[in-house]
Amino acid sequence: MRVHKKGFQVIAVTFLIWLALNVSVGMTGELYFRCFTFLTTTLILIFVIRFFRYPRRSIELKPNSVLSPADGQVVAIEETIEPEYFGDHRLQVSVFMSVYNVHVNWIPIPGVVKYFKHHNGRFMAAYLPKSSTDNERATTVIEMADGREVLVRQIAGAVAKRIITYPQVGAIVNQRNELGFIRFGSRVDLFLPVGTKVIVELCQKVTGSQTVIADL
Repeated sequence: MRVHKKGFQVIAVTFLIWLALNVSVGMTGELYFRCFTFLTTTLILIFVIRFFRYPRRSIELKPNSVLSPADGQVVAIEETIEPEYFGDHRLQVSVFMSVYNVHVNWIPIPGVVKYFKHHNGRFMAAYLPKSSTDNERATTVIEMADGREVLVRQIAGAVAKRIITYPQVGAIVNQRNELGFIRFGSRVDLFLPVGTKVIVELCQKVTGSQTVIADL
């Protein structure tokens, strides 16, 4: 199992805490307490390592399709107004990532990054509709070769405290590139042109860089 580079520091700190606690408790001589501490802290350490797992995936480029930007569950498919960049009606598809999902985010379409902005905000549960506009978030807009644009919004959740986005404005990207990473529970919104043919359904489980969300 590979570990994502953004997890190295967190895992190292978690391991040092695990080591310090178990050494300290081990000096007490109480077997029951030592076993309880070891099992509890080891489970936490395994959870942290697993959270930052980085799966090896063969990604097939599909320039006329929107690939899922994240692992998780589809929690919204609806027409709505996107106020930050487009200022008009768009088709929104949202993927919610629990703490058990892979939290790497991928580029959903090929093109050029035309816009990026990071917003500070609240940390409400990411599955709530208002999290798209009220939570800490990062907005990336990608323009395809034919001029069509897709907005991808990374949203922090109740536990997530950091959003990482890699591509900068002007970067040429494709579906094999990483969009970024969100730590500990979050959501990714896609804003597509109205009339886009959506392939997925509500509550469907999707896999980042693998599942086709829509055909363009």
